[in-house]
Amino acid sequence: MVLAKKIAYDARFCSYLTKYNKALLVDADNVGSKQMADIRAALRGESLILFGKNTMLRRALRSYAERTGDDSWSCFLPYLVGNVGFIFTTGEFGDIMDILGTFTKGAAAKSGSISPVEVIVEAGNTGMDPSQTSFFQALNIPTKINRGSVEIVSNVKVLEVGQKVGTSEAALLSKLGLKPFTYGLKCTQVYDNGSLFDPKVLAITNDDLIASAQAAIRNVAAFSLGANYPTLASIPHSIVNGYKNVLAIAVETDINFPLADKVKAILSDPEAFAAMQAAAAAASSGGAATAAVVEEEEEEEEEEDMEFDLFD
Repeated sequence: MVLAKKIAYDARFCSYLTKYNKALLVDADNVGSKQMADIRAALRGESLILFGKNTMLRRALRSYAERTGDDSWSCFLPYLVGNVGFIFTTGEFGDIMDILGTFTKGAAAKSGSISPVEVIVEAGNTGMDPSQTSFFQALNIPTKINRGSVEIVSNVKVLEVGQKVGTSEAALLSKLGLKPFTYGLKCTQVYDNGSLFDPKVLAITNDDLIASAQAAIRNVAAFSLGANYPTLASIPHSIVNGYKNVLAIAVETDINFPLADKVKAILSDPEAFAAMQAAAAAASSGGAATAAVVEEEEEEEEEEDMEFDLFD
């Protein structure tokens, strides 16, 4: 009976490996049965969830690679550790990540558990009576009595990421009624057509890519200018720098051309140039103010017209 179940499970898992080319490996620590059922229902249609013993999953992956010659799924073998499972999908990874983020549940910090986040208790009134002052003193948390209740004077870091929750930290957070942890299916690896990558890649936006490309271009341009080696990235800067040199020579000599004449005029009478700049700025701000006044007058006229229509 047990062998038949294992054979059926192996066949089902291998059928998914054949049918799908995209999957997520998820960690299900501290996820309840009701929470898992809700996630399954939300993903139904384009995705399905499969969990099992890690030994069975490893055996199925190896046997699938031997039978079919397709070892692309074998990249999961080193990551089948702990309470993990697969989400096979034909949809978009981003949509699945959004659904997983929706079905998270707050949880108290239990003694002995590992903190997944940094926990800070913020300053403020706790609502506890003054008899609880000794409890905070034992934890070296600065407090004062304000309007008949204990008030924490400053923010206190209670837990760091990866720190084991002690009895005192658990008791403190429980007294304050805080549930600092959130649990849900956590994606640990993403598989797409034979490529395995970190889920952080899914958070990269077009703006991030553009910023990265711009930074790379700036680095290439700076290196090229420093090495005096022309490249497509550095040529515009070289042309501008060369033009600045030509302009500097023209200013110091009798050479004339339109832009040099303008610079010479500015240098000969900087106060006039400053006054001209101030006038231009005032004109632009005045234009904006005028536009705002015109818009406000139009709104008032519309209101007047509406009143006339209502009471006519």
